[in-house]
Amino acid sequence: MSSIWELYEYQPAFVVGFHGCDAKIGEGILSGRIKHLEFSRKKWDWLGHGIYFWEGNPQRALEWAEERKEQGKIITPFVIGAIIDLKHCLDLLDSSGLQQVKDAYRTLETGYTKISMPLPMNTGKDKAARKLDCLVINSLHDYLAANGLPEYDSVRAMFPEGDELYTDAGFKDKNHIQLCIREKSCIKGYFRPITP
Repeated sequence: MSSIWELYEYQPAFVVGFHGCDAKIGEGILSGRIKHLEFSRKKWDWLGHGIYFWEGNPQRALEWAEERKEQGKIITPFVIGAIIDLKHCLDLLDSSGLQQVKDAYRTLETGYTKISMPLPMNTGKDKAARKLDCLVINSLHDYLAANGLPEYDSVRAMFPEGDELYTDAGFKDKNHIQLCIREKSCIKGYFRPITP
């Protein structure tokens, strides 16, 4: 599943990411009591397992944390920023990255068909429970590792999400670019975002 464009899978610049969390975790990171954010290993993670950030979007990170407060999963919504080097990035805004994920799906589909098992499905509004996508992307990473191929440090994708901005719009009110950091060394530092 190697790409002829592999050279361009290494991102040339840092990006700024924002993570919504509880204030206890955010302050713990900023004080140095906690070294890093924890990996998410849920079976419905949108881009596979890793540490999640909203690229360049602190407001969306805050909205996510506020939604979790309403669900009783967070006490005090908080946003922490990070300077991120995506390094070797599976970029799903790039044709090569998309093809690799498509190939990983086909391989997975063949395996599941052979054992007569249905693949998991993405479900919910905006397919928010992405069990299939998580499995496919994790399977791609497993394939690379098992075959001694260069593994991805990060995954990047754009998601149209939410309601249309206006009738027949091509834009939605929660569109965003999501980052999944699989290698903690990609995170060069955390910071407290400046609020207006």
